[in-house]
Amino acid sequence: MIPRRLVLATGNAGKVRELTELVQAWGAGVEVETLASFPHTTLPDETGSTYEENARLKAAAAAAATGLPALADDSGLEVDALGGAPGLHSARYGPDDARRVARLLAALRGRPAAERGARFRCVMVLAWPDGRHVAAEGVAEGRIDDAPSGAGGFGYDPIFRSHDLGRTFAEAGPADKARVSHRARAMAALGGLLRGQIGGSVPLPALRAKVERQ
Repeated sequence: MIPRRLVLATGNAGKVRELTELVQAWGAGVEVETLASFPHTTLPDETGSTYEENARLKAAAAAAATGLPALADDSGLEVDALGGAPGLHSARYGPDDARRVARLLAALRGRPAAERGARFRCVMVLAWPDGRHVAAEGVAEGRIDDAPSGAGGFGYDPIFRSHDLGRTFAEAGPADKARVSHRARAMAALGGLLRGQIGGSVPLPALRAKVERQ
């Protein structure tokens, strides 16, 4: 069952914008709160060994602190030529977006397009105060450009050229990105699980769904 009200377990303004829009795409009129409404709530460090563990840590902490179902994600950019790096450490690859992008471009300098394959991977977790949680995964395939392009999005969006869109996520408008992004696919899968497999207050194991690019 899709909750009528939930809190977003993130302080990232870009994620707040995207997640708020994606929650509304569930079509259930969900009321979305942010952590700004709960100023004494703090999120734990991302100490998990997987995307799912990190997302679950944040969602569970926010649910316990606010008394609301809490939605959190963990995502990363996996570059083939770098053995899947920066991956789980994408947000810690540098002190800010610009320097993370610069570091990645430097690591790939001189690599031809055929060696610049990459994907964004996202795991989304919704946790309840009673300890239940459900998880879903989404993947968006693409490659890393030689230089940033586009003024939209955030994070690595200016250098990630989506196979689906034929342009970088930063060049795409929010609506186009929302159709194909890793976060959108994880949210769509999560919404499907909630509509079809979650109901009542019976404790349930975590469920996973993978949505790969067709």
